[in-house]
Amino acid sequence: MKDIEEQNVETSEERDEMYEHFHFTVDPGTELLRMDRYLMNLMANTSRNRIQQAAKAGCILVNGKPQKSNYRVHPRDEIGILLPHPPRELEINPENIPLDIPYEDEDVVIVNKPAGMVVHPAFGNFTGTLVNALLYHFQGQRGADGQEVKPLLVHRIDKNTSGIMVVAKSETAQMKLAADFFEHSIDRRYRALVWGDFPDDEGTIIGNVGRNPANRLVMTVFPDGETGKHAVTHYKVVERFGYVTLVECRLETGRTHQIRVHMKYAGHPLFNDESYGGNEILKGTSFTKYKQFVENCFRLMPRQALHAKSLGFVHPVTGKYILFDSEMPEDFAAVLEKWRNYSKHRGLEEEE
Repeated sequence: MKDIEEQNVETSEERDEMYEHFHFTVDPGTELLRMDRYLMNLMANTSRNRIQQAAKAGCILVNGKPQKSNYRVHPRDEIGILLPHPPRELEINPENIPLDIPYEDEDVVIVNKPAGMVVHPAFGNFTGTLVNALLYHFQGQRGADGQEVKPLLVHRIDKNTSGIMVVAKSETAQMKLAADFFEHSIDRRYRALVWGDFPDDEGTIIGNVGRNPANRLVMTVFPDGETGKHAVTHYKVVERFGYVTLVECRLETGRTHQIRVHMKYAGHPLFNDESYGGNEILKGTSFTKYKQFVENCFRLMPRQALHAKSLGFVHPVTGKYILFDSEMPEDFAAVLEKWRNYSKHRGLEEEE
């Protein structure tokens, strides 16, 4: 058996950040092995059970068609496999952190994540994360296999973004949701307050997203399409305030900081988004009273004005479509109300 490089394995440039998408071309002289055994021989640190779960979820395609794990590979078969990134080898401790959980069953849990909470432990954030909180919440729960239930991520929300998330509680659910996220069949809608006024009531922003070469902590748009990953954001104006606009964003793809960087690229950075320049007064007047008003809004919501409002998907086990919606968080709602009042009395305010 040849090694991975000689087997023409590649990581897809189109993959979402949380998924690995591999492609294998079966050698002409390969014996007729079961597909799960064949893949185990090629993929380090991947268990046979994980491969079987991927096949069960329809995440393994042979010549473009889903196949079961007992399929026997044939010479020159083209095999594509999608896997969520395995959990990092970190010791993650349960922590008693209050959670807003609007829905939970044996397979998934829906969480309304507050702004300021990191989703997964990483360098600089080993405690206080959503995963720490869910580990505590899941204590005593066991899955159909008798094993302790653990949170299995299929997507993330930025630390300072609030809103709805789905977390899998079994590998089967994780694999199926991963396939749905990868194929962009999940309906994700966000509310964003952005600087400026849009000429149209709705539109689409298309532009590859990748790491900024000058600052690896932020992303940038590469409009030529030769760098970064394909990204599409659809937006619709919800409410206009003159100097800022409330928009609904529907994600077709799920790239890191996608809405934030796409809005900056379109000339409308998110209100108070420090990483993308939205924490400056970008629109409005030079009146001192206006400057004080904006600074008060910044203090009231000291983060980017972005909220994951709703999430709709086909349940990975029941097959039923379910939709979850969330209220705007207090800080966001308060800032919107201030802008409503300001826009109503703007002429009077600016004359004083």
